[in-house]
Amino acid sequence: MKLAHYYEDLSTLHIGTMENRAYYIPYGSLETALTQQREDSDRLQLLSGEWKFHYFNAPYEVEEGFYQEDFDLSGFDSLPVPSVWQCHGYDRHQYTNVNYPFPYDPPYVPVENPCGAYVRDFTVSADRYGMRCYLNFEGVDSCFYVWLNGTFVGYSQVSHSTSEFDVTDWIRVGNNRIGVLVLKWCDGSYCEDQDKFRMSGIFRDLFLLYRPQNHVHDYFVKAELSDNYQRALIQVEMETIGSCYPEVSLLSPGGESLASAQLKDGKAVFEIKNPLLWNAETPNLYKLIISTPEEVIVDSVGIREVKIIDGVLLVNGVAVKLKGVNRHDSDPVLGYAVGRKEMLRDLELMKQHNINAIRTSHYPNSPLMPEYCDQYGFYLIDESDIEAHGVCSRLGTYQSGLAYYDTIAQDPQFEATILDRIQRNVMRDKNRPSVLFWSMGNESGYGVNFEKAARWIHSYDPTRLVHYESASVRPEYQERTDYSVLDVQSRMYPSTQWIDQVYFGNGKDDPADPYHGSREDTAYFKSSKKPLLLCEYIHAMGNGPGDAEDYQQLIYKHEGFCGAFVWEWCDHAMKRGETPDGSPIFGYGGDFGEFPHDGNFCVDGLVSPDRIPHKGLEEYKNVIRPFRAETTECTG
Repeated sequence: MKLAHYYEDLSTLHIGTMENRAYYIPYGSLETALTQQREDSDRLQLLSGEWKFHYFNAPYEVEEGFYQEDFDLSGFDSLPVPSVWQCHGYDRHQYTNVNYPFPYDPPYVPVENPCGAYVRDFTVSADRYGMRCYLNFEGVDSCFYVWLNGTFVGYSQVSHSTSEFDVTDWIRVGNNRIGVLVLKWCDGSYCEDQDKFRMSGIFRDLFLLYRPQNHVHDYFVKAELSDNYQRALIQVEMETIGSCYPEVSLLSPGGESLASAQLKDGKAVFEIKNPLLWNAETPNLYKLIISTPEEVIVDSVGIREVKIIDGVLLVNGVAVKLKGVNRHDSDPVLGYAVGRKEMLRDLELMKQHNINAIRTSHYPNSPLMPEYCDQYGFYLIDESDIEAHGVCSRLGTYQSGLAYYDTIAQDPQFEATILDRIQRNVMRDKNRPSVLFWSMGNESGYGVNFEKAARWIHSYDPTRLVHYESASVRPEYQERTDYSVLDVQSRMYPSTQWIDQVYFGNGKDDPADPYHGSREDTAYFKSSKKPLLLCEYIHAMGNGPGDAEDYQQLIYKHEGFCGAFVWEWCDHAMKRGETPDGSPIFGYGGDFGEFPHDGNFCVDGLVSPDRIPHKGLEEYKNVIRPFRAETTECTG
């Protein structure tokens, strides 16, 4: 098939997509909108389900015009959407940690680039006539081309972010055919080198949204609290398409109407006295109602403040300790294609084990996940879909045992890619109170591309903090590196001695410490009073996690030590069958004939692939228990 090589063009990240916006679902009535169950919306047409599917080893093998309405699909198989095709017998699973699964030659990817052609017919009812229509993909790995009724609609990438297309000009009442070509690799894959099984396909829901010609496009809810937290000023900034003048109202957590306002100069402002604040222990949620004559949007609003004062992380003026885990989208049967059931299963288990914080490693979770974290009460480090770990193994840029692989972080041709991925994450989840930190990515070096992106975050959303683990550079870059855009000192796996004696004490860096000794930046972060956060620690592989109590004692000891996140929540594995007694047989790296692979390094979770808690989780539950009692000798 003749295909425009957008997938190897860093100057063409998206074709035909809408401007980024907050995630929400419109409804046709207030009654259904108040349920906040998107399946109840008469404005949403879910396209998930059985699709016609054909797997090809490379784009040049794809049959021309497979997306045309008269194309014979008799040679196509059926595949459920959402899913990943490796879980249905196509291609094969591959697990790698650091290594890219293909030769390092950006922006190019192998000619033998597996791909899947998806086709589905669907019907649009007559009552949709005259409405605008938007096609939404919530997650496709790695990039995709879209056709509707034989016409090219557009192209997009960024696997774990939403892509929205205006298809009003191509949709029609009656029968319609959508065609999607998904490629396994694209230039964006150089920024998606996370420690995970590599899978492909339309792995999250996709749907159509029907909107009136004049409607709300985007909104941003910001809450400002008074010094004594007895008054909250809530400002709703809004962008509309066409002549649209919505009414905005607010309900209390108990459902009482508090206030309403007409949009003025693109804003609506509410003053709330004695607000019920949101935090992980008491996740109070107000309801925001945005009404136009033809549709209603309802969203949850959490009133909370996150700040750093004198090097201490405060939520609503109270110092908090993050007792967290790193979580991948992972299921031994579904792969990446986890749904509501799987997400809630994880959150319930975490709550049962005293966990109060999640780092989305290393990409945005489903847009539903932050909403559940709002409701259940979890603090989120919301991470953008960026990891370029493989650069260090390809280019050999290890320095003193550390991977300071700044190639992509410094390369101007990746500037737009990095900013795009960060903006899509921030703008999608900006109304979620559970998000305390925007994380720019993981293990991708540090340089001007991330500095620019961090400045954009601060200018766009000054209500949250900016996190980035790779907040160090090689010594030769030291003079031209700006740390001021980062709000915390984020580290992985430092020793307890380094934390206590070097970062918080007056000890000297120990050159024998392979990870966090001899750090030129330690003095800077100490002098700038930035809190310490361990975005990964006490690795849960084998006999791990280790020294959990020792680290927790330091978290309690030092006000500026705001918390830590275990690597990681679950073992990664794919179910390969069952033993005669019904026990699952799991496959890890190398069990699928893949090369390269990193063996069983993915067996590093607090729970098994099917969520059976390991002993390490029981220990962690005890270590991070919310209450501790001590006995003292009575001398009276």
